[in-house]
Amino acid sequence: MSSAPTSGKPAADDTASFGFNEVAADARQRLVNDVFASVAGRYDLMNDLMSGGLHRLWKDDLVAWLAPPKTARRFDLIDVAGGTGDIAGRFLEAGGPGCAAVLCDINPAML
Repeated sequence: MSSAPTSGKPAADDTASFGFNEVAADARQRLVNDVFASVAGRYDLMNDLMSGGLHRLWKDDLVAWLAPPKTARRFDLIDVAGGTGDIAGRFLEAGGPGCAAVLCDINPAML
């Protein structure tokens, strides 16, 4: 049995950064999920405000680079960590009937 005093704080190697704080490493993912769940309905607006709309430009550039065909030729997009689906939506709007998108995100509130 150890006689070393404990402070109630996790050991340094059991912590992770979360904002300006160090939190228990096993609690970090829950905290991140909670943040995204709390802003999910306003996420795109928040991005508009924080980036001055710049995020829309790079997303449009990404879809242009992907060049989804406007024909019936099959072209699939897998959007991992797709959040609100704004990139997948742009992709489907730009492409033709052969385009399809699969969207996933760790936080169901974002979808």
